[in-house]
Amino acid sequence: MQRVFTLSEKPWSGSCLQYKWQKALGNYLAVAGPDTSVKIFDRHGQKMNELSLPGRCVSLDWDKDGDTLAVIADKSSSIHLWDANVNKTSQLDSGMRDQLSFLLWSKTGPLLAVGTSKGNLLIYNQQTSRKIPVLGKHTKRITCGCWSSQNLLALGSEDRNITVSNHEGDTIRQTSVRADPADIQFSVMKTDERSSPGESTVSVAVGKKTLFLFNLNDPDNPIELAFQQRYGNIISYRWYGDGYIMIGFSHGYFVVISTHIREIGQELFQAHNHKDSLTSIAISQALNKAASCGDNCVKIHDLTDLKEMDAIVTLEEETKGLDQICWTDDGQLLAVSSQQGSLHVYLTKLPILGDSCGTRIAYLTSLLEVTVANQVEGVRTVAVEVEPNFIAVGPYHLAVGMNNRAWFYALGNSGVERLKDTEYLGTVASLCLSCDYAAALFEGKVQLHVIEDEGQEVEEDRQTKLFPEPDQKYRILSHALTTEFLFFGTDTGLIQCFYIEDWQSVNEYRHPVGVRKVFPDPNGTRLVFIDDKSDGFLYCPVDDSLFEIPDFSPMITGVLWENWVNDKSVFVAFDEDKVYTYTFHKDTIQGSKVILVGSTKLPFSHKPLLLYNGELMCQTQSGKTSSVVLSTHSFLSHTHPDSSKEQLRSQLQQAIKLRRFSEAWSVCKALGNTEAWAELGRACLHHMEVDLAIRVYRNMGNVGMVLSLEDIKGIEDQNLLAGHLAMFLNDYNQAQDLYLASSYPMAALEMRRDLQHWDSALQLAKRLHPEEIPFISKEYAIQLEFVGDYTNALAHYEKGITGDNKFQEHDESCLAGVARMSIRMGDIRRGANQAIKHPSRTLKKECGAILESMKQYSEAAQLYEKGQYYDKAASVYIRCKNWAKVGELLPNVSSPKIHLQYAKAKEADGKYKEAAMAYESARDWDSVIRILLEHLNNPEEAVRIVRETQSVDGAKMVARFFLRLNDYGSAIQFLVLSRCSDEAFQLAQQHGQMEVYADIIGSEATSEDYQSIALYFEGEKKHLQAGKFFHKCGQYSRALKHFLKCPNSDDSLAIEMAIETVGEAKDEALTNQLIDYLMGESDGMPKDAKYLFRLYMALKQYKESARTAIIIAREEQSAGNYRNAHDVLFSMYMELQTQKIKIPAEMATNLMILHSYILVKHFKAHAPFSGLVILLCAYNPVLKCVYVCVFHSDIVPILTSAVIECHRAGLKNSSFSFAAMLMRPEYRNKIDPKYKKKIEAMVRRPDTSEVEEESSPCPYCSFSLPECELLCPGCKNNLPYCIATGHHMVKEDWCVCPHCDFPALYSQFIQLLETESVCPMCSESVSINQLKKISDCSRYLQHDQLES
Repeated sequence: MQRVFTLSEKPWSGSCLQYKWQKALGNYLAVAGPDTSVKIFDRHGQKMNELSLPGRCVSLDWDKDGDTLAVIADKSSSIHLWDANVNKTSQLDSGMRDQLSFLLWSKTGPLLAVGTSKGNLLIYNQQTSRKIPVLGKHTKRITCGCWSSQNLLALGSEDRNITVSNHEGDTIRQTSVRADPADIQFSVMKTDERSSPGESTVSVAVGKKTLFLFNLNDPDNPIELAFQQRYGNIISYRWYGDGYIMIGFSHGYFVVISTHIREIGQELFQAHNHKDSLTSIAISQALNKAASCGDNCVKIHDLTDLKEMDAIVTLEEETKGLDQICWTDDGQLLAVSSQQGSLHVYLTKLPILGDSCGTRIAYLTSLLEVTVANQVEGVRTVAVEVEPNFIAVGPYHLAVGMNNRAWFYALGNSGVERLKDTEYLGTVASLCLSCDYAAALFEGKVQLHVIEDEGQEVEEDRQTKLFPEPDQKYRILSHALTTEFLFFGTDTGLIQCFYIEDWQSVNEYRHPVGVRKVFPDPNGTRLVFIDDKSDGFLYCPVDDSLFEIPDFSPMITGVLWENWVNDKSVFVAFDEDKVYTYTFHKDTIQGSKVILVGSTKLPFSHKPLLLYNGELMCQTQSGKTSSVVLSTHSFLSHTHPDSSKEQLRSQLQQAIKLRRFSEAWSVCKALGNTEAWAELGRACLHHMEVDLAIRVYRNMGNVGMVLSLEDIKGIEDQNLLAGHLAMFLNDYNQAQDLYLASSYPMAALEMRRDLQHWDSALQLAKRLHPEEIPFISKEYAIQLEFVGDYTNALAHYEKGITGDNKFQEHDESCLAGVARMSIRMGDIRRGANQAIKHPSRTLKKECGAILESMKQYSEAAQLYEKGQYYDKAASVYIRCKNWAKVGELLPNVSSPKIHLQYAKAKEADGKYKEAAMAYESARDWDSVIRILLEHLNNPEEAVRIVRETQSVDGAKMVARFFLRLNDYGSAIQFLVLSRCSDEAFQLAQQHGQMEVYADIIGSEATSEDYQSIALYFEGEKKHLQAGKFFHKCGQYSRALKHFLKCPNSDDSLAIEMAIETVGEAKDEALTNQLIDYLMGESDGMPKDAKYLFRLYMALKQYKESARTAIIIAREEQSAGNYRNAHDVLFSMYMELQTQKIKIPAEMATNLMILHSYILVKHFKAHAPFSGLVILLCAYNPVLKCVYVCVFHSDIVPILTSAVIECHRAGLKNSSFSFAAMLMRPEYRNKIDPKYKKKIEAMVRRPDTSEVEEESSPCPYCSFSLPECELLCPGCKNNLPYCIATGHHMVKEDWCVCPHCDFPALYSQFIQLLETESVCPMCSESVSINQLKKISDCSRYLQHDQLES
């Protein structure tokens, strides 16, 4: 609060003052001290008058209108009256003889009540000058009283009585109290229902301790309220609100109670407001505030929330404490008196007067002070001469005024200079300033005039102008002034724009109703106005466009435009409670429009003055300014990391609505989700911000949208560009309107076609491009056909026919549609004929399907047949029972189902052969078999089909057929084939056909089946069969038992089966039992060693198998079966290699010797041979001995051949060596007589010459040695040999057999395969293409493959 002035007169010093504010207006303050005068001051502290009294002032009071002040003084019976309007004093003789003690004006009328010290009463009517003396109203001094709003007078007296009288002085109620009454007041108690209108309750403080409530309507039940003793005495109390009483106590307590009957006696609020004492309380209904004073401070509370302290004023100089406080009726001024005789007046509520121009604001900060503030210029104060009713500020001037006068001030750099004052022809309602001109609105007129007459060269006719012109009959209701224009609105709805530069009106707009207020933007290009219906509109004088403002509150009192340079399209409209933010979107795909962005709650008693970048500067009642950030601009003040997702989404929407796209981009980055970017992208499209939209969609990764926008961003036609953007936003109707208004209206047709909006496309085609109608009609017809609207589809197909050969394919498509739709509509003949004539097979199929669905089978089948859909045609002919046609089509039919239906029909007709053929085509083999057996008596064919198809049911039928013929073997076979194993077994058992059953059942039977067969054979003493089937069912012990019991005729097979059984059983006992049998320990007859070999192989005992194989090979060699011996050793060799077991050296050597022999035999039989193996033996004495040992049964023929072949090859020494061996006694007599003499002669006359053998490098150490040498003298390694020649291997000419993996010389193996097609080692077929030369043969030269 601001102190306005302080009154301190010498005569008042040290004593308390009595004072009263002028009622209603509050312009005067009457103060009485201990002296004999009453001083009257104005509201600025200037003394206006002084009343001299015969004695000390007893009481003073203002009448209800504040026109007359009445004063009574000690030692006088006169009443002193001062007229505030004419500043004159008069006296009124009361006619009372005793001392006057009480004075009070009526609240509602010109009645003055005066009480005396002896209890008499005078009621004076100032209007009629009538005096009504009432003697004996009380018996003692009248000390207090109160008028009610119904002109009832309540009086309290020292006689402890309270009387209630009417305006004539007649007593209507009277009651007594227990102590002296004080502070009588009229009010209304809070009740559930108002029993009677008016103030019916009299309250009085009794003895300063209790509060007495006397209800005039219930005088017998008064209420007396007592309070806590610690509160002290009742100093003062006030009624407020709906029956609430605020009471101040002497000990500084401040209490609020309710007078509602259910709450009476309860304290609603209590505060210890002052530490030592409380001296007075006051309530301002205008401000809705309460004040208490005590000690040396004043505390002010808001009545809506008493807990909140509104203000505290401390008067440090008042050391003796404060006395009384009093508010003016309007709450603007609060007077505080002290106990040492001072009076302080504070400003608690200023008239909210202010104005703005650009970023400069001017507002009233005191009754005679105006503050001008600007961000650039700072703050300056201007002292004014009058308490203004209006304020106006311009770029360079300030104006204040009241009534019909205005004072102008120049706001210069050096300071504020008073220019002049101007009188107008009427009371000024509002004033506006521009750079050079002022415009005042008064009594329906506007006067435009220059501000500064001197120093400006202004033509005389441009000095001033009055609106309206004399011939114009309207009243101006509002006006506004910009730098270049004067705008005003009239009661007839006219908005006129006056251009100051040209000094003429340049624009007019006529509204249907009166225009109450106008608010142009700073440039004058846009104007918001409010009409008499309280509707708001935005008007653009540039193009005369008008936009209604949505959701415009009827309580709006003003509008402010945004002054931030980058946001000129934003404005706010405000009422007492809220500020509504609007923005004008000039360039959108939907055209220009005004949208509501949001609303912001306005603090109590705040008047907006200036809007800058979302911040609203407001003026308050206290003469200060307060800044309010609009909730619609929260994105400017909030930091993104601290905001929640919901807040960020709200901020994004605000930024988009305000077209603050850079801020929206930042919010989207903070949100970081696709939905936010999509929303920003749509907004950019809506506002035609194509470049920014491209950035947004590129950031989203929406390639399609980016490419589309890149294609259109260079379009200059705004309507065409907006049409494309509207289409991207799926607003197709808007897009069409924009396209049609553009320079390329065909875009609308193209869009509708692409969207398949055919009705719209046809309408557009009629206007824009009639040649396209047939093609659109066809596309529309296709869609109509799809949704089932066949009538319209037919019509559009017919419209689509062009008859132009250039569009033959199009016409054929339309004719096809006509055919389909004709059939759909029931015109079958037309549709079918059209389809038959049409070249398309597909059409015939489609029409056939339609006819089939309509059960027009004959026509459907005919169309299918014409379209070569024979399966469908035959199917439909079958439904017609037209078997003849079916038969004709059958060769072309591939569907088994149709063949089956035809076969059934033919079977029913007794044509079994045709039926069988049809069943066969349908692959219904069971039916074919049935007809062959039952009707055609052709079992051979039936059996063939069963064997080929493995048909279970067919096999059953064949089995039953053979049973009827007593062919049990065949019957069993087909029963097994039909999976009737139990029946087959019983049949075999009954008729002794178990061998047949056993052969047939094969490997597909179960263990139970095998066991049943085995038990049968066991009973029949057929040990081999029994053992075989016990083996199959896994009963190895019983199987071996039967195998060993087999007679000699089955001995070989039985032993083989026994070996297989023991190999699978892996039972040591069974193994030992079989070994004993093979060794002859059970029957004294040893068996062939080959069985033991096979046993070891079956048991995977490969070392034992190897030793056995060597034994067997020896036996075979002894018997001269060298190939068998070779095969035994080779198979064992391969098995050991597979199991990764080292090969015994003896086995490898024997295999090599046997293979050498076989090679010699082979080449000797096929071609002359140079004696490959013989040469080997000639150069290897060890091998000679081995040969003699290995081939002892055929040693003589072999040596004979060696002698002959060595002699032929020129190996004379080797030939002599072998001949000498033959001359041994044991061989000599066995020589063939043909060669004996020659050999003897060769021995008698030896020739030791020898052809030198070719050499080749060792594959291990590269030592050069003869080709046939298999032991390297250099590295002492046994060398791998070639299976094709017997030579040792050479690294550079290495290959292997693809089957046995034995090495061979690549060149020699190729040469061999040119005459032979098998491997000489494994006898498997090998082709030249299978051989691959091996470059790295290291894995074949490992030393750990053979045992030593």
